[in-house]
Amino acid sequence: MTEAPNLILAPEWTRARTGTHFLSGDHACAEGAVYAGCRFFAGYPITPATEIAEHLAERLPELGGQYIQMEDEIASMAAILGASVAGAKSMTATSGPGFSLMMENLGLGYMMEVPAVVVDVQRGGPSTGLPTSVGQQDMMQARFGPHGDFTSIALSPQSPQETFGLTVHAFNVAERLRTPVLLMMDEVVGHMHERVVIPPPGELPLVTRPRPKVSPEEYRPYRPGPDLVPPMALAGEGYAVLFTGLTHDETGRAATTYEAQKALVPRLREKILKNREVYERVGLYKTEDATTLVVAYGITARSARRAVDLGRAKGLHLGLFRPISVWPFPVEKLTSYRNVTRIVVAEVNMGQVALEVERIAGAYAEVVRVGSAGGNVLAPETILEACTSMPGARP
Repeated sequence: MTEAPNLILAPEWTRARTGTHFLSGDHACAEGAVYAGCRFFAGYPITPATEIAEHLAERLPELGGQYIQMEDEIASMAAILGASVAGAKSMTATSGPGFSLMMENLGLGYMMEVPAVVVDVQRGGPSTGLPTSVGQQDMMQARFGPHGDFTSIALSPQSPQETFGLTVHAFNVAERLRTPVLLMMDEVVGHMHERVVIPPPGELPLVTRPRPKVSPEEYRPYRPGPDLVPPMALAGEGYAVLFTGLTHDETGRAATTYEAQKALVPRLREKILKNREVYERVGLYKTEDATTLVVAYGITARSARRAVDLGRAKGLHLGLFRPISVWPFPVEKLTSYRNVTRIVVAEVNMGQVALEVERIAGAYAEVVRVGSAGGNVLAPETILEACTSMPGARP
């Protein structure tokens, strides 16, 4: 049996700095983690994510939590999985090359079904690239980075305030579905300062992982509930818990057979796809009568919103479709706009999320890419030009 998600309404240990603050996106992320109950952070310094680690290095010891600087991002990812297995809500933060180093252990997290939050404050790449400049170039890596078949959940905030809220949401989703969740920020959102309102404890409900209701003798670590999510016993509390990256059966024991793979891997995928209501979020702006949709996320969505306003002032029927949960992509919500004739996908890369939009909507709408190699935010005028260019043009 799977216990219903435990909604924590007013935990004494949630000591968020309530009130109105002027925070960077990185610091808002750190405070969102504190609010969500994160008490373990492991990471390695890297621009432009270092401020998250620096902030939590101060905050977590105040709350009885643990901050540890690891030797690299490989170890950081391993550490947060281990802390989560022991019961802690855990997080790491990185960028670019560090995100690449996390891929193997991120895949381990998917396979072992361990809740954790991984923040990627994106910069321009490849390689060392543009450490201090904006990029949105890790989006396909967020979807397909680890090897094998799995389904990732990736969220993208457009402001420090939304970063705070989505960090809380990321922890809730990770706990509810027993999976790592990715928060795909970008350098501009991470470093920009804006007003951030932190609500009192309890105003934003918090979720803890499903726990077993059966006896230790009856418990099977990977026996799924009706929602395909197995209850999770913690190491050291009397239940037999087994964790392995090998294909395994419901007991957690390695079972490297076709039959075991056929039972396990599709369930890992379906527990995400069948529970979309847990994580899926979309931002819509003036889409009701739109004949041209702009699809954008993160900082680019703010430029896109301005482009929509400029176009509306000229009498154009433009609207903004903002996937807040980028992966899995909100397919049904996008395809509900069958009246559109053009979809402009704006992103600070050479066309990553655009590939998915083309797959979904290319049969009924012209899909136009507006991209950048990184280093600057797309101007509203550039996006507007793509909305009004002649059919077939590719800015």
